[in-house]
Amino acid sequence: MSGTPVHGTWEPEPAARWEDAFLSGNGHHGALVFGDPDADRVIVTHHTLVRPDRDDGRRRPPALAAALPALQDRLLAGDTAAAEDFTDGRPLQWVRPFHPAFQLRLNRPPEGDTHDTHDARAPYRRAVDFTTGETTATRAGWTSRVFVSRADDVIVQHVTAPHLTLDLSLDPRLPGAPAGLRIGHGAVLTPEGALLTLRARYPGSDLAYTGVTLAAVTGGTVKLVPPGVLVEGATEVLLLTRVHRHTGELDTVAESRALRDLLAAPHPAPYDDLLARHLARHRTAYDRVTLDLAADPAERALPGSALLAGAGGPALLERLFAAGRYHLLSASGLLPPRLTGLWTGDWNTAWSGAFTTNANLNLQTASAAAAALPEVTEAHAALVHRQLPDWRDNAREIFGARGAVAPSHTDGESGHTYHFSREYPLHLWTAGADWLLKPLLDHDETHGTPDPRTTAALAEVALFYEDFLQRTDDDGHLVVVPSYSPENRPGNASWGTLNAAMDLSAARHALRTAADHHPEHADRWRALAERLPAHRINADGALAEWAWPGLADTYDHRHLSHLYGVWPLEEINPYDTPDLAEAARRALALRGAENDSAHGHLHHALVAARLRDGAGVAHALDRVLGGDYFHASLMSAHYPHRDVYNADAAHALPAVLVEMLVQSTPGRLVLLPALPASCPQGELRGVRTRFGASLDLTWTADGRASARLRPERTHRIELRTPSGAEPLDLAAGEDRVISVKAR
Repeated sequence: MSGTPVHGTWEPEPAARWEDAFLSGNGHHGALVFGDPDADRVIVTHHTLVRPDRDDGRRRPPALAAALPALQDRLLAGDTAAAEDFTDGRPLQWVRPFHPAFQLRLNRPPEGDTHDTHDARAPYRRAVDFTTGETTATRAGWTSRVFVSRADDVIVQHVTAPHLTLDLSLDPRLPGAPAGLRIGHGAVLTPEGALLTLRARYPGSDLAYTGVTLAAVTGGTVKLVPPGVLVEGATEVLLLTRVHRHTGELDTVAESRALRDLLAAPHPAPYDDLLARHLARHRTAYDRVTLDLAADPAERALPGSALLAGAGGPALLERLFAAGRYHLLSASGLLPPRLTGLWTGDWNTAWSGAFTTNANLNLQTASAAAAALPEVTEAHAALVHRQLPDWRDNAREIFGARGAVAPSHTDGESGHTYHFSREYPLHLWTAGADWLLKPLLDHDETHGTPDPRTTAALAEVALFYEDFLQRTDDDGHLVVVPSYSPENRPGNASWGTLNAAMDLSAARHALRTAADHHPEHADRWRALAERLPAHRINADGALAEWAWPGLADTYDHRHLSHLYGVWPLEEINPYDTPDLAEAARRALALRGAENDSAHGHLHHALVAARLRDGAGVAHALDRVLGGDYFHASLMSAHYPHRDVYNADAAHALPAVLVEMLVQSTPGRLVLLPALPASCPQGELRGVRTRFGASLDLTWTADGRASARLRPERTHRIELRTPSGAEPLDLAAGEDRVISVKAR
């Protein structure tokens, strides 16, 4: 890595906390790397590792459909607390929690015990290179390199030093590990060196997970020292690690053979071979988009912790943009990122380390289409389409309807709605399917090829609304009843109520989009959408969170669900609906931060960017950058002062920086809609648009800007810049350069 790590970060000390460990991942396996020369640790994670429990049949949606008409009657009659007893009486049930597997320990004996001498006072550096996914740690003659291969689905660690001596073991002792976890260790010598195994069987379950590490040792000797091995006098050690969740027993012989096969290439440098195969996938994805804010080279050269401790500025934004794309890519594969991405060092992960789908998941993946990470959207699609059968159960059991209703929380396995309570009646939320399908639609528009699975899912959402939207108000408009605005309540009513703005926007969007994709049903679904009521503007001139007359807004809240029509939808925008956009701007200005959840600030910034509010974007960014939300790893926290490890801010920040510079729909391009004064010049390269063109944008401190479009489809769009609007004709394969004013 160069001395100015725009595409990486570094620290002058090993990680003392797992939250500060550098991260690598391939969307299946994850690794948290501490980089301690004397007692190195790599915590191993995997997306499938969720702790099972005794399923008592309650992890299914509540069977409430028969009681729904009575609830609707009561709410329509003015009983504002009617939904509080719309339940089957179960206590709050969290989804199954995500947890780490074990830590790979490499302990070097104290100086003087062996010939493996090292100077603890020698300069130290640990780093992560975002372009390769490789973490490195060096001191004197000792070097450790770790990456997680996207090509071979294996964690690779390579340690070198003169006369290298170390104890190697797989250690399940991590914070919060259950006392009843049944552990079995294995260690055998092999021609390469040794094979270590660790099997952990969950209490009261036939499920288990097994970690397997193949150690290939060059030079020296290997001895069995249960539960691990002792390597003495080696020059290098190459470790290949995988973990599998399973029932019964894992065939460790077959797994060791598979790991051994990875070393079978004739090239004398197996680590380099493994890295080269990985780079063909990782670097190709990472390099698609870059952001350069013309930061001071001296600031670019600082450790991440020093940048975070400073006043922010372009160098910090550059690095957080790069780190956010890197971590988002690394966490996405088998599944999209969890609340903690793909990483945790503690079994007691906040909010189960699950997928919270009423805000957090979509915020984290918001940059996927524009910032050219289709790998992220494909992981998101895998979650959605795998769970559709459970979504159908939710629609049938809770609402007595056909079609699909998404849950607010999922562990990645079950898509059933069972996490709800009086204060969080998440089972009443009907907007989730539209919210979760929106990124898949953005992806299809960007690439110009509809996914038939998404097209089919859209029809299921429309069928739900066709069955559910049966009640009308005195003016003949359809009523969404019950309705829920995550995770807020009116000031004068209970959480379950009528006509939440998000529900109205989602129903309209779902019906119209399904109609666009299913012409055979288009007339019926469009007619249903037209019968929904308009949004309401309250006495404060703000877009009301509930369109039902008389419901009072509660402004001090972390969620901005009511502004769903602004972002990610385009239902409300400054160009086509200026009055509603002004009401949305007023609603955003009145919104408090409640408990300073990071996702609230980033959500605020995304909405402000859509409303062309550069000052609002800058204010939200300042709250995050000045609130001590980022660990030295450049992974973020949920609350200020690095409280609760959480990926929302880290993964959502790149989307904010893209949206303040470039926005697109299938028929419109908006350049520099919300440029903060803190970013007077820069270059954004490789952004994708939803009309099928890639784009490079540069802007200068003297107010000039230039965009180069590379269209893949012939199309006429509307171009919006700070100077106004004009039509723009694009021809497939012909670059188009546009010069505009930046301000």
